[in-house]
Order: sequence, then structure tokens, then C-alpha cells
Amino acid sequence: MHNHNLSDWSHDHVFDEGNLAAERGTRAVMWITAVMMVIEIFAGWWYNSMALLADGWHMSSHTVAIGISVFAYAAARRHANDPRFAFGTWKIEVLGGFASAIFLLGVAAMMVFASVERIFSPQPIHYQEALVIAVVGLVVNVVCAVILGKAHDHHHDDHHEHGHEHAHGDDLNLKAAYIHVITDALTSVLAIVALAGGWMYGWNWLDPAMGIVGAVLVASWARNLLAETSKVLLDREMDHPVVQEIREAVETGPEAGDTQIADLHVWRVGKRTYSCAITLVTHDAALTPKQVHEQLAQHEEIVHATIEIHLCPG
Repeated sequence: MHNHNLSDWSHDHVFDEGNLAAERGTRAVMWITAVMMVIEIFAGWWYNSMALLADGWHMSSHTVAIGISVFAYAAARRHANDPRFAFGTWKIEVLGGFASAIFLLGVAAMMVFASVERIFSPQPIHYQEALVIAVVGLVVNVVCAVILGKAHDHHHDDHHEHGHEHAHGDDLNLKAAYIHVITDALTSVLAIVALAGGWMYGWNWLDPAMGIVGAVLVASWARNLLAETSKVLLDREMDHPVVQEIREAVETGPEAGDTQIADLHVWRVGKRTYSCAITLVTHDAALTPKQVHEQLAQHEEIVHATIEIHLCPG
């Protein structure tokens, strides 16, 4: 019989330390994007430019999506110690990234619809005014991208300082916000090319053509982001290298003896952290869950393990 104090086993369920730098950066980008959205909508109304109005409303979708990212960070942090979340609140951030990807698909659909409409029903474009606003929009998006890039680098450096080089995991909520900013920058670049071509050469068809090109790229990014966030939300992690590391630690370690894994489940509970539930069958009557935990401790990304041991007679 092995006697252990309750304190030997008790622990909290905060498996992800959050990303305060990303939360601050994303909040700043949200407000910058909102201000630029208002400027574009007002300028479109003032100059009677449908192109600017459309871009302003297009930016409103990014403002909402980035706002979702900000909300997800805040909610994950606020409820981090709420015991009702069995494995912590990190997946709130991933859910925010998933919602942002859905918004991106909506943006792509609106871009295609507006572009096709322009092909069949061309509208007069105020090229000079629209160019100025498009350039300003591009500058704003570059600034926002720099802010979010620094937040990512700061978080990445923190993990290297604390020895978390193994099992790199993206901040999918930050990645979603970053893709929205890059998407807006891309549409600004395409708009500048289209407006310049139309202004100098009279190529009115270039504006809707660039809109369709941009929509295809946006949809592609959204699809990739949906795939990444869905994988986490649906706990599809059994092809990750950490699964083999768990098998090797338990079945071939010094405490393993004649021990085999009968059942294993692994899922992610943080950007770089994992939880697992293991059922073992063994001939070693002395094997304890604590010994198995010690074997798993060599892999610091495994932060929570539930061990069940079945003794085989013989």
C-alpha cells in the first residue's frame, strides 16, 4: 500500500499561460481598424464613391472579427480559474479563431458578389480620392501587422526563455487576427493596382478582376485556418509526435517492465501542452500511477495525465 497526501495529487487546471502581449496588440489593432472603417465610410459618402463605401463596410467585418479575437482572449483570461472548465479555457481562444475564419469566408463571398456585380453593372469610380484612401488603408494595415507581429515574437521569445522549445504551437486566435489584417492589406494592394490601372489606362475591368483574385486568396487562408482550429476543437491529436513519446516513455522506460498500453487518448489543452488518459495492463504488481507520472514527467508538454492500471495474473 502506498500512502500519499492529498496535496501530492491536487493541482490547478490552468494549462495555458495566456498571451497578454497578443491580447493588448489585438485590442489596439481592433480600435485602429474601427477608426479606419469610419474614415472610409465617411469618405465614401462625402466623395460619393461606392468603392470606398464598399471597402469601409468590408473593413467593418474585419473590425467585428478582430473584436471576437479580443473577446476570446479576455474571456479565456477571466475564466481561467473557473472549475467548470474541466481542462481550462484555452479553447475559447481557438473558438475565437474558428469564428474569425467563418467571417473571412463571408468576406470572400461578399468580395466575389460585389466584383461580379461590378462586371455586369459598371459604376463610375472617383479614382484619385479612392487611391488616396486605399494607400492610407494599406499604411494602417502595415502598422497593424507590425503590432501583431511583435506580439507573436514576444510570446515566442518568452517560451524559449522558459525552455519550451519542443512542441511548438501557434496562437490560433492571434493568427486569425493577423490573417484578417494581412487580408485587408492584400485587398488594399489589389485596390491600388486596380485603381491605378483604371485611372491611367482606363482599364475599368481591372477593379472587379482584382476583387475576385483577392477573394480566392482570402478563401484559401480561411480554409487553412478552419482546418487548424477545427483539429483542436475536435481533439484530433492522435497523429501528433507526442503520442509516440508517451508510448515510449510508458512501455520502454525503466519502470515499464512487462507493461503495455491498452488504451490511450491525447488532446491539447494549451498552445504547447497536452493531456492524456492511459489504461495500462501489466504483470508488475508493484507498478503505481505515481511511477508512470514520473516517467511522463520527462516530457514537459504533458501537463495532465490520468492513469489506470490493470494487473494481469501470471
